[in-house]
Amino acid sequence: MHIFLTGGNGYIGLRLLPELLEEGYRVTVQVRSVERFPTGQFSAFIDEGRLAFFEADFLKELPPVPDDIDVAYYLLHSMGSGADFHEKEEACARAFQQWIRANLIVYLSGLIPEGDLSPHLQSRERVNDILRNGDVPVTTLRASVIVGSGSASFEIIRDLSEKLPFMLTPKWTETPCQPIAIRNVVGYLIGVLGQREMWGEEYDIGGPEVLTYRDLLVGYAEARGLRRSIISVPFLSPGLSAKWLYLVTATSYPLAQTLVESLINETVCHDEGVREIIPQILLSYEEAIEKAFVNIAQNRVPSSWFGSLASGDIDPFFLKVVRVPDHGVLKDGRSVPLKAPREDVIETLWSVGGKRGWPSMNWAWKCRGWMDRLFGGTGLRRGRRHPTELIPGDALDFWRVVLADRDSEVARLMLVAEMKMPGEAWLEFEVSETGLKQTATFRPKGLLGRVYWYSVLPLHFILFPRMARKIASGLTANEDAA
Repeated sequence: MHIFLTGGNGYIGLRLLPELLEEGYRVTVQVRSVERFPTGQFSAFIDEGRLAFFEADFLKELPPVPDDIDVAYYLLHSMGSGADFHEKEEACARAFQQWIRANLIVYLSGLIPEGDLSPHLQSRERVNDILRNGDVPVTTLRASVIVGSGSASFEIIRDLSEKLPFMLTPKWTETPCQPIAIRNVVGYLIGVLGQREMWGEEYDIGGPEVLTYRDLLVGYAEARGLRRSIISVPFLSPGLSAKWLYLVTATSYPLAQTLVESLINETVCHDEGVREIIPQILLSYEEAIEKAFVNIAQNRVPSSWFGSLASGDIDPFFLKVVRVPDHGVLKDGRSVPLKAPREDVIETLWSVGGKRGWPSMNWAWKCRGWMDRLFGGTGLRRGRRHPTELIPGDALDFWRVVLADRDSEVARLMLVAEMKMPGEAWLEFEVSETGLKQTATFRPKGLLGRVYWYSVLPLHFILFPRMARKIASGLTANEDAA
């Protein structure tokens, strides 16, 4: 079966694509620019001929439609692009509907309540009407809040809960909704392909609970071990609410405005018959949060890879797509050219820590290890299993090896911190033929986590650039000291 996937660089598209490929489908991914797509992660499928790319903007002149498309996923939207987003969405949908040649279109929309609709939900319904006005059958799946690291609604909930110990919230926080985990959304999107009875129909999809937006804030805080006080007040209008979200979260103002207008509407499933057609274990809101906050974000990786870490037995496909979280994090990234042969650089990188120490300010690493032990952590006493070998699951001082792939075109080493700190930290290295990319990522937990990051930031300005240069020069900690 040949799948045409629109919005390949989008939140849903990047989650759906690996699952489609793992199911054995041939996929053509629509993107506006292939350069912005992480093609290197899917090189094996490109080489097999099961993954191709189609550069197109449905608001501009379109190339000819690819041949023999069986099913097309329509995941395009313009939410957050400004006041005229609904006009762009209608124009885009109309162009797609007139252009596509397929047996089925699968469209992910929003749950539609009774009564007046927000501009966002009106636009979603208008897009549905336009798509259904063509010759190709359309299966519409309607979802409320999608819970997963990276979704717009969930990232706002996370920002609010992490940053604000005390919140005055508007009336819309008492509106009911039916959140659904991203894993279940993807399950339904793929499940449609094997259920002919669903082709051309409309279905509500939701999780097992009906909650208010206040419940979402409280539930998130509890899952993260944060104490929060939330008081609803009647005087925050949608406009003021949008400005407030813009000020205290990472969202843009147009997106905040669009979301707030939609949050006023009750988004609860009216018919849950889809559960019988596509049975799957529906994650509760608490379980969905836990999945979103595993040590490595699983937004582009099927969930089965993590259990293989300890054995080191990871499918090569997973090695290409394992990713550190992209949202709600603080980062320090360095890229330097190689000053030594690539194999020497990789050998140096695979030898860091343990008795050899670290290539930059080894005394600072030792101090951090002492501090960790002082607060009940492991410190540096674990060292490493082997002086030059690393496999997933290995302990490396106060880090744990998540990924150690030295044989690919781009060698990758990924470490997750197991030291005591108010947050979660990763250290990742990528070695290409010509350069080294080093990225430190920290996901803070509450205000204390941000204070921690910025308190050590001056040290990072010295330590991280120097470490990248030393590794790229093939120098170990001992050679550095000499």
